[in-house]
Amino acid sequence: MAILVPKKTSVSEVGSFGWLRIDRVGLESDGRAHEAHVIRTVDWVTTVAITPDDRFVLVRQHRYGIDAITLEPAGGIIDPGEDPAEAAVRELREETGYAGDPAEPLGVVHANAAMQNNRCWFFLVRGAHLVGDLACDENESVEPLTMSRAEVVEALESGAISHVLAVVALMRALARTG
Repeated sequence: MAILVPKKTSVSEVGSFGWLRIDRVGLESDGRAHEAHVIRTVDWVTTVAITPDDRFVLVRQHRYGIDAITLEPAGGIIDPGEDPAEAAVRELREETGYAGDPAEPLGVVHANAAMQNNRCWFFLVRGAHLVGDLACDENESVEPLTMSRAEVVEALESGAISHVLAVVALMRALARTG
């Protein structure tokens, strides 16, 4: 059976909120009209950093979407015109105070292809070491910490690390550095 790709008949903006926009998309497939909503947002980065003694640099932070504190690698929005690898290094430095070797790509994923258009770029920074204080955005509150490889694996298995982008980034980094 062939996959039917619906014909786009219209696109209208439902709302715009800074770097986030929601569009209503009119579609037609098999002679039937229907609609979908697309969340259009900017691309993100997630940076897995590992110290010379094989400790993973992570952050604890409050996430509004689930109204809870998460445990995850540093990450954030790629600024307009910014190279994803540069954004990865910047986010690591801002959220943790760490820097290290040049960022190695760990691939790109679509964060939620069912309804979002953006991507998340994953990077690995080896040789991470503390270089200064945090420089977070004004509405960002993070607490950096380090965990051993075994602690990261346990946190992934137990669900203590549940942010899907963090899970994928850490799994790729574990596989690359194992």
